[in-house]
Amino acid sequence: MEKRKSIVAGFDIGGAHLKVTRAQDGRIVEAVTIATPLWLGLDKLASAFEETAPIYAGADLNAFTMTGELADIFPSRDAGVAALLDEISTRFPSEKLIYAGPSGFVEVEQAAQLSTDVASANWHATASLVAKLAGDALFVDMGSTTTDIIAIKNGAVANDGYTDAGRLLTGELVYTGFTRTFLFGVASSAPVRGRLTPLMNEYFASIADAHRILGVLDEKDDRHATADGKEKTIDGSTARLARMIGRDAADLTPPEWREVARWFSEQQLRKVHDAASLVAGPLAPDAPIVGAGTGRWQIRRLAERMERRFVDFAEIIPADDAVRGEASSVAPASAVALLAGSQL
Repeated sequence: MEKRKSIVAGFDIGGAHLKVTRAQDGRIVEAVTIATPLWLGLDKLASAFEETAPIYAGADLNAFTMTGELADIFPSRDAGVAALLDEISTRFPSEKLIYAGPSGFVEVEQAAQLSTDVASANWHATASLVAKLAGDALFVDMGSTTTDIIAIKNGAVANDGYTDAGRLLTGELVYTGFTRTFLFGVASSAPVRGRLTPLMNEYFASIADAHRILGVLDEKDDRHATADGKEKTIDGSTARLARMIGRDAADLTPPEWREVARWFSEQQLRKVHDAASLVAGPLAPDAPIVGAGTGRWQIRRLAERMERRFVDFAEIIPADDAVRGEASSVAPASAVALLAGSQL
């Protein structure tokens, strides 16, 4: 009789996206991201669970991590963790585990008593997997909204901070991402024809617009509406970018707009580089940068700046070739699926 294949579904419940993976016999075979604006209500999560049901159907085990407790529909992180655990318990009556950072995987009942460990622990899950796969490294995961920068030393996660507040202080969490970051979150001005122009502090455009103009954005990674609700095209992004500096798209040439877009992407990279230089302190100079997330284009540039070898998380995890890129974009969901699966 053929041995039944073990199937583990991994979930990363974020405030903006639900990420789900399916691991079969310790290998990622499916991965998906669904826009899930939790700030509009928990029904958005319910809809995302329904949409991704084919990915986790028939799983022997469901493994969860989260950052969605930060959504402002919750009065506190503890309340957010409790609410998300209730959603998990209701929708997944079968076997399930919650990732609780240094406490490892725990049952839902125990997770409710460990909300500080459970809250926003997705970075720890991915870093723990990288520690098993890559040895000493600087792990950098840039998603749509944030960037995690974690030292991996002697095969273990060597973090200084753990909570969001602690990691903001240590540079291990930089609140900038490849698509959703507001442009005034990375710069307060931009050079235009030799003059440094202060920005209008309005949400006229996002960093996705800059990366679209530069031609480095994969459109499937930009899953939320634009600032003006209009088209996701270079012309649309140029119009939005122009508003940030009080202009219209026709005021500059396309090459000039590319230079403005490049400025914003550069300012973002500088913020990440500053933090990475601090976090990398205890690592040997030959330790590589392992990059994950939708912003791997930026992380490759970071590796060049820091004169470190770049290793794509997509290439070191066990996964079907067809899903490697998406499995890296949803790295925490991949990590909890693979880590939990190793316990079966």
